[in-house]
Amino acid sequence: MYTDNLIMIDERRLTTEEKALKINLTADIYGCFAEIGAGREVAANFFKAGGSSGTIAHTQSAYDMKVSDSMYGKSHRYVCEERLETMLRTEYDTLKSRLPEKFKESRFFSFCNTVESLNYHKTNQGHGWVGLRFQLNLEEEPNEVILHIKLHDISHRAQQEAIGILGVNLIHSSYFHNHDLDEFLSNIVHRLPRDRMEIDMLRISGPQFEDVDNRIIALNLVKRGVTDATMFDLSGNVLQPATALYKKNILLMRGRFRPVTNVHVDMIEHGKEQFLKEEGVEESKLRVIFELTLKDLTADGKISDKDFVDRAELLGTLGYTVMISNYLKHYKMVDYLSTIAKDRRMGVIVGIYNLHTIFDEKYYGNLRGGLLEAFGRGFGHNVKMFVYPALEVETGELYQLKDFEIENKLQGLLQYMKDNDKLEEIKEFNEKCLYIMSDDVLAKIKAGASIWEEDVPDEVVKAIKFYELFGYKKKIVVGN
Repeated sequence: MYTDNLIMIDERRLTTEEKALKINLTADIYGCFAEIGAGREVAANFFKAGGSSGTIAHTQSAYDMKVSDSMYGKSHRYVCEERLETMLRTEYDTLKSRLPEKFKESRFFSFCNTVESLNYHKTNQGHGWVGLRFQLNLEEEPNEVILHIKLHDISHRAQQEAIGILGVNLIHSSYFHNHDLDEFLSNIVHRLPRDRMEIDMLRISGPQFEDVDNRIIALNLVKRGVTDATMFDLSGNVLQPATALYKKNILLMRGRFRPVTNVHVDMIEHGKEQFLKEEGVEESKLRVIFELTLKDLTADGKISDKDFVDRAELLGTLGYTVMISNYLKHYKMVDYLSTIAKDRRMGVIVGIYNLHTIFDEKYYGNLRGGLLEAFGRGFGHNVKMFVYPALEVETGELYQLKDFEIENKLQGLLQYMKDNDKLEEIKEFNEKCLYIMSDDVLAKIKAGASIWEEDVPDEVVKAIKFYELFGYKKKIVVGN
């Protein structure tokens, strides 16, 4: 990341007021604030700190929708990323056009947010979009930070205070802690524990941040516990899950994908064919998600950013959306996504051996309601599992859902799942793929063997060779 030209001070953790004052006393930082809805606390912190006359050009709050429309154009959604981007662009460009001479001597910024906080009856989830467009060098094109937050405080006033802290943290971090990703993220969430605020999407862009991979930021949000899940598309663009999955049917498959193989593709493609036959599921409204959990991202006892990016790149070459989560157990991930999907259908593809784990009572020892609570939360309304077969380890015979055996006391639950259309075997599959094991493929790649190529899609073969992923080394031909 970019190292600011200002002298970096080895400072203690500043209070919110001290951070605002430091910005106010930095002579060449100058900008404006626009806050819609529950915001309006960020600018107030800079006024309270003192010395704001040299920093703040103007502040405004378009609380009324008609006023907001007159400023930023008509919209059918006001708390959304598109609205925030319009605000950032409009406010920055307006300030620049009004004060062309000031632009030559100051580093401009526009800070904006559009937030829905807790309502009077406390029946909603507070959330919002927060952003900063800012210069690090004079007369340079601006950089941009955009993030989405969930507010967990149980009072309107506390949520407003949290937004105020976040806004000061964001501006302070962007100007004074932009040289290191860990430090940048640590300062953004300073004094904002997870039980107060969750950041489930953060994206940085601009001329001074061209080397930043936003997928690594997404991974670090989950690693730090700032959020439990985040996602990005095949182009590597970080997405906010609830927005990306708005009114979509979801088809989920979990795994390590180290690397993604023909059996993974067979699972998802045949599972998708079957899911599309479900009532109300249309391909145009379907989002297929490959999920990587932190546990699955751990290799040799630690999480490697490079290994993560390698896997993400391969899934991207196949056109899939990738989600990273800290949900070790299936029911937690499904519960999370089904809350987003609401009245839409959701499908989950699992291997037959994973089904043993899902029906294992010991797997749910952390829940007071045990297995029944997990199934109620994870496989409730509009959720269905599609079970992919395997080959028996010892006999090599085909092992399908119809062969699945569990304890007698759980037979009733299994039958209930089948009878209520919550569990179904994947009927069409390529039996030739069933022998493929990711660990075997990985071992062959590292050993320099070439037979692994027939076990993975052509696009993946090309990517592994070109980028030398997973320990692949190009063969050097020595001349005579």
